[in-house]
Amino acid sequence: MDFRFSDEQVMTADVVRSLLAEVCNSQDLRRLLTSGSTWDEARWKKLSELGLAGILVPEDNGGLGLAPVDLVQVAEACGYRCLPEPLVDIVGIAIPLLAAFADHPEVAPCLEQAIAGEITVAVSHPVNPYVPHASRAAAALIVRDDGLYLVAISPDMLTMQLSADPFRPLHTIARVPATRIASRDEAEAPLRQTLDRGALFTAAQLLGMAQGCVDLAVGYAKERQQFGRPIGSYQAIKHHLASVQVKIEFARPVVYAAAADLPHDDVYSRARISQAKLAASEAADLAAHAAIQIYGAMGYSWEVDVHLYLKRIIALTQAWGGPSFHRERVAARVFEKPLGPETTFARETDRA
Repeated sequence: MDFRFSDEQVMTADVVRSLLAEVCNSQDLRRLLTSGSTWDEARWKKLSELGLAGILVPEDNGGLGLAPVDLVQVAEACGYRCLPEPLVDIVGIAIPLLAAFADHPEVAPCLEQAIAGEITVAVSHPVNPYVPHASRAAAALIVRDDGLYLVAISPDMLTMQLSADPFRPLHTIARVPATRIASRDEAEAPLRQTLDRGALFTAAQLLGMAQGCVDLAVGYAKERQQFGRPIGSYQAIKHHLASVQVKIEFARPVVYAAAADLPHDDVYSRARISQAKLAASEAADLAAHAAIQIYGAMGYSWEVDVHLYLKRIIALTQAWGGPSFHRERVAARVFEKPLGPETTFARETDRA
């Protein structure tokens, strides 16, 4: 079995990395901070022109019909650059959920506009207390006791909430008349898959942010002089960064394996996704704290980009299920299903 990414998957990720290197660097982030904005229209237009919006949407519904593994490196690249705009949330989470109900007459035009990049869509899922970037969305998918609803967003419906990340505004959405597009039973499977996609792509972003923190710290350690030598030449710094890099390298295949396994939608795939979220969260937390220690007290200040990564990491660690939630899902697989090397690629259907 070949677990390597295809040439097309690598090329897609490289295109996104190249674009983000041009339009989402330190100067771009600081310009947004100075203006008090959380969204760069010019950057979003360039990202939209890549045609990623329909990557996980079936071809019958106007998408590319690709799999989560085709998007996981893109999500990682967005995390690496601490991208303010919610490209991953929209492309990897909101639009696929919308596409699951494409046959509904109210959904079809909204889906078409979302794939074309004309509008953005937000998701209010029970696992998340607040909705990120709702103020920029034209519509939202909202879960209620009796099913899933589609609602057009207007500013008077939103109440802003505190957010650890200045680039990730949070809101609650008022309970207003909306169109029910699925009953509770009809929405159960799509919402479960949405949770899995949310956790997976959040893990991929955390993985990218972990590497971003390490690279920032390495760059600083090469330049900062102490006792006539770069601080990066001291073993204490080298060992610190090496420990973080090892953590990242062990988390990366876990995230990639979860992406490949997600479509199976069973207890085994859910455990892999939860393991990926846990591993990536731990790597990102360690990387951010190590980078701040290497920068010293300056690492907490607005002068250094590491603080932006730290705040995003804090926010995403709790998004789409915190550590306790995902430990419980891993425990369900460990304690309720057979263990051993012969179950590495096991499926629930094989043991029904």
